[in-house]
Amino acid sequence: MAKTGKKFPLLVYTRMMDRWWPALFFIGLGVMALAWPTYSDLYKRLTEPLRWQIFAGLGGTVILVSLLMLVMRKSAYVQPFGDHFRLVTPFLRMKVSYKRIRRTTTANMAVLFPPAQMSGLRRDIIEPLWKHTAVIVDLNALPMSRSTLRLFLSPLFFKDQTPHLIILVQDWMGFSTQIESLRVSGNAPEPTRQKNRSILERLPGK
Repeated sequence: MAKTGKKFPLLVYTRMMDRWWPALFFIGLGVMALAWPTYSDLYKRLTEPLRWQIFAGLGGTVILVSLLMLVMRKSAYVQPFGDHFRLVTPFLRMKVSYKRIRRTTTANMAVLFPPAQMSGLRRDIIEPLWKHTAVIVDLNALPMSRSTLRLFLSPLFFKDQTPHLIILVQDWMGFSTQIESLRVSGNAPEPTRQKNRSILERLPGK
């Protein structure tokens, strides 16, 4: 039986869901409230049904989306297996073979994404995550094209153009330990040094 590690929720997606679902929920309530004046008037309710139905339907849809985001806040995760680890988001299921891994290391999110370089929406999302430690998986090649990955993954999974993934989970030590344990037990080949410089060599202090 193939060995399977535990699921580690991806903090980037949890943070994004936590940030947006309450706002959408109250926006939905506000839109539904616009339907009340027409709906409460029996004459207008019967003679102008579209006025309240449109607002009620739109508001209900927004509320439903917000509740789905709440339910799905931890549906994005990474999970080690015997010969690969799986990265899952609501719109992507990707396997990364251990044979692709050159090496793994860790770095603080504030080092990877310095506060001085962040602005606007991205800063609001990442600010609570700066104190966390991320696992950087340095690869010899990405499992699919970079352009495709950027359609489904947050920019916070990448530091530069080198082939790598930045994995941010609460229990980074447990995730790193499980990957190394499964790689060894699965007799995965040792990482080889490549000529191109990796993200790890570009970080401050490296």
